[in-house]
Amino acid sequence: MRRTFEWMIGLRYTRAKRRNRFVSFISATSIIGITLGVTALIVVISVMNGFQDELRERILGMTAHVTVSQQGGSLSDWPSVVDRVDRNPAVQAAAPYIQSEGMLSAGSAVSGAIIRGIRPELEKPVTDIGSHMKQGALEDLAPGEFGIVLGSALARSLGVGVGDKLMLISADVAVTPVGGMLRQRRFTVAGLFEVGMYEYDRGTAMIHLADAQALFRSGESVSGVRLKLDDIFSAPAVARDLNHRLGAPYVAQDWTRSNSNFFRAIQIERTVMFIILSLIVAVAAFNIVSTLVMLVTDKQGDIAILRTLGASPASIMMIFIITGVVIGLIGTLVGVGVGVLIAENIDVIVPWIENAVGIQFMPADVYYISEVPSRLEWNDVGLIGLMAFALSFLATLYPAWRASRVQPAQALRYE
Repeated sequence: MRRTFEWMIGLRYTRAKRRNRFVSFISATSIIGITLGVTALIVVISVMNGFQDELRERILGMTAHVTVSQQGGSLSDWPSVVDRVDRNPAVQAAAPYIQSEGMLSAGSAVSGAIIRGIRPELEKPVTDIGSHMKQGALEDLAPGEFGIVLGSALARSLGVGVGDKLMLISADVAVTPVGGMLRQRRFTVAGLFEVGMYEYDRGTAMIHLADAQALFRSGESVSGVRLKLDDIFSAPAVARDLNHRLGAPYVAQDWTRSNSNFFRAIQIERTVMFIILSLIVAVAAFNIVSTLVMLVTDKQGDIAILRTLGASPASIMMIFIITGVVIGLIGTLVGVGVGVLIAENIDVIVPWIENAVGIQFMPADVYYISEVPSRLEWNDVGLIGLMAFALSFLATLYPAWRASRVQPAQALRYE
C-alpha cells in the first residue's frame, strides 16, 4: 500500500498541472532534451563505428593482415616461409612482395612513390587491389615486360594513362666505373586502381616481382611475405604464434601494430565525441532539477497535508524521485527508439535529405567515402541509455531531499 501510494502520487505529478502550466512545459522540455541528446549520441557513435569499419576495410584492402619479414635484411628463402606459415589454420593465403621507394617521371611531371613488386596470381587472394582496378588488371603484369599499375591520383599527377610510357628511377645507387648512378628503367602503364584512400591512390605503384628483383638487384630475395587470415581480429594471436613457430631472425607483425597510430586516433576522436555529446544529455537531465524544484515549491501545501496524514520524509522523497525518474525514463526510451531507427536507416535518410535540399554532404571528388556509413552496436546503445537514466536519477536527489525537509506548519501558514 505504501509503495502504491508513492507511485500513484509520483506519476500524478508527471501529468499536466492545472495551476502551473509552466512546470509542465519545463518537464516537456526536459524530456525533449534527453530524447535529442540520446538520439544524437546513438546516431553519431553508430556513424563513427561505420567510418571506422569502412576505413579499416579500405586500409586492409591494400595492406596485409600479417607481414613476415627478416631482421636486418631481405627474405631469401620465402618459399619455405610460406610453407611454414600455411600450417597455421587461420592463414588463408600468402604472397611475397618487394617494397622500395622510387621516383616516377613522365615528360616534365615527376612524383615520388612507393614501388611494390608483387606476384599477381598470389597477390589477388591476399589483398582487394584486384577488385579496385579502374582500367586493366593485375594479371597484365607479366615478368620481363616491365608493366606498371598506378594509383588513379598518381596517374593524374603524372598525366599518363594505360599504354603510356614512364621512367622509374630507383632510390638505390648503382656503382659503375664512372661513379654512382641511379638505377632507372622505362615502364609501360598496364592498369590503374582506385581504393578510395588518397595515401595509396596518390603514392603507390605496382610492378611484377621479377621486374622488381631485376630493378633493385635483389636476386631471389623479397622484402617479406604478406598473409591474409580468416579473421582480421585474430591477427595479433596469429602473429604471436608465427613468431614462436618461425623464431629468429623472422618477425611477424600484424595490422593492429603497423596501423596502431591511425586507429588509436579514430578511437580517441570517438571517445571525445561521446564526451561532448554526453554534455547535451547531462544538461537536459539536470534540467529535471529545475523542474522538480519548481514542482516542490508549487506542491508545498500538498506535501504538508501528506506529512500531517502520516507520510514520512522518506515517502515524500520517494514521490519526487519517482516523478523525476519517470521524466528521464520517457526521454531515454524515446531517444533510444528514435536513435536506433535513424542509425539503422541512415543510408536511406541521408540521400533523401540530399535530394530534398539539393546538396551533397560528402562529394565523391572531395571525400574518399561519399556515403555516410553506420554500424549500430547494441552495447553502445545500452551504455548510452544507462548513462542517460543514471544522470536523470542523480538530478532528482536534491529536489526530492528538499521536498522531504518541508515543515508542515510553515508550509500551511499562508494556505
